[in-house]
Amino acid sequence: MKKLRYPLIVSDFDGTLARRDGTVSERTKRTIEQFIADGGTFVICTGRMPSAILPKARALGLKGLLCCGQGSVILDISSGETLLQGRMSNALSVQICKKMEEMGLHTHAYDLYEYYSNMDDEPLRKYEEAVGIKAKRILDKPLWKYIEETEMQSFKFLMMVDSKESNALIEKISSFQFPNCVVTKSANFLIEICNAAYSKGTALAFLAERFHIPLENTIAIGDQWNDMPMLEKAGLGLAVANAQPELKQIATALPYSNNEDAVAYVIEKYGYYEE
Repeated sequence: MKKLRYPLIVSDFDGTLARRDGTVSERTKRTIEQFIADGGTFVICTGRMPSAILPKARALGLKGLLCCGQGSVILDISSGETLLQGRMSNALSVQICKKMEEMGLHTHAYDLYEYYSNMDDEPLRKYEEAVGIKAKRILDKPLWKYIEETEMQSFKFLMMVDSKESNALIEKISSFQFPNCVVTKSANFLIEICNAAYSKGTALAFLAERFHIPLENTIAIGDQWNDMPMLEKAGLGLAVANAQPELKQIATALPYSNNEDAVAYVIEKYGYYEE
């Protein structure tokens, strides 16, 4: 058994661990399995909601913990038990959703295992196909009104936008200064609003403390803006070749993309001490 150099590796899923078609290669699966067999801990940290990532984690044979909703939810893969839930208050959820709808934006509100959309269109159907979970459509009233009536405390809001307008929209949304919130992107066309107390960075810190692993002995791998907090916090932050340029400025750029087994490469090159 080889000696582990970085015993905790945390990876984003879409665009990082998963290939463009949403699958994980057999080589990557085997490499993760061997890393775990050698005593390592491998954790997925994603913006997806639990129901959209649990089947993927279980299909990989992963056990232990899973980080969802940009780090606002941490749960046990086997039992589904939640260890952490970083919800926004109902009043804040209503405030955010109302403002997004006033802007005419296609908006999703996320609960633990369900999400709600204020539109029923082709972009929503493509999103549903990508994540494997159908949205509950709220079309007979404003979504913010539904949130108010049901007293929902959302984990995050996601707005599907035109990629060309996303930067201007982020600036506009950030100007509203929703209390204790952060505005980020999980793709060029997906803007997200989350509780600022939770991020992929706080999720990494939670995992390191739970497994008694110093942060300097952790690796984080990602490709999007929402991965930045964990790449900055990890002992070694790595950006796959297909990552946003901003990530490559604050992390070590990898020579391989998500479609070229970048995560397997990371485990093989950095996970162990050289013999």
